[in-house]
Amino acid sequence: MPKAVRFNQYGGLEVLQVVEVERPVPGPGQLLVKVKAAGINPGEAAIRKGLLDQLWPATFPSGQGSDLAGVIAEIGEGVQGFAVGDEVIGFTNKRASQAEFVVAEASELTRRPPNIPWEAAGSLFVAGTSAYAAIHAVEVKRGDTIAVSGAAGGVGSIVVQLAVRIGAKVIGLASPAHHQWLSAHQVIPITYGEGVEVRIREAAGDHLDAFIDTFGADYVELALKLGVRPERIETIINFEAADKYGVKAVGHTVAANAEVLAELAQLIDKGELEIPIARTYPLSAVQEAYRELEQRHTLGKIVLVP
Repeated sequence: MPKAVRFNQYGGLEVLQVVEVERPVPGPGQLLVKVKAAGINPGEAAIRKGLLDQLWPATFPSGQGSDLAGVIAEIGEGVQGFAVGDEVIGFTNKRASQAEFVVAEASELTRRPPNIPWEAAGSLFVAGTSAYAAIHAVEVKRGDTIAVSGAAGGVGSIVVQLAVRIGAKVIGLASPAHHQWLSAHQVIPITYGEGVEVRIREAAGDHLDAFIDTFGADYVELALKLGVRPERIETIINFEAADKYGVKAVGHTVAANAEVLAELAQLIDKGELEIPIARTYPLSAVQEAYRELEQRHTLGKIVLVP
């Protein structure tokens, strides 16, 4: 029997289990995908801990995961344009992608271009669409100077590349271990921590147009202190600060569709966007994968490989 990640109650890493399940069956308009890679995300850890119960409560037993890439194993009634054996990138809104097989709506999938590694394809959806939405939320344009917190993380590493591609001057806050990667992608690396305001002002020439916060903490307050207008500040994590100060927190939902996914996939295929992969884990090591994720020090994405 195929295996899938499940948890039966809110809690720490110990509640995550890999169990045998019935092979899913696609219904009308759906496809069954044999998963080759599934990215993991901080939001999933927050849901599993019960921290987002007010917004997105879990129904137990709960599966986990949105991101996926794999091979079509079965086609449901009425699906056009796909065939068994097609390689696809996609997502599911059923918290089910961290599994050997997953059912997805045909509208949630797009074909995997040939030059995208499975690990990058399988971790593109949440981080990629979040980055895409953030860039559009603050209306990044050529000639802007923009700062990004968590610039080497799963979302931040994509944000900085998209901003550079537009023609912005990009300042990336990250630990020194990730400065070389940022510099290689035409990003000005800045160490976070004490004195960060001074370092940003020096790098920006004392003029900052926009700020994208992918980390949380007090970066919204810092952006305002640096003189960035609220409508040009986006946070993907600090919803309390967004409510308090009137900055943006659009999340990834405005870009959470197969069309944006296909656009990002084409950039990767052409070598214009990189999804750095920090580490891959087998499905059986899901607890270890989330333990590393929750330390928040990785470059890019952590991926499960069923």
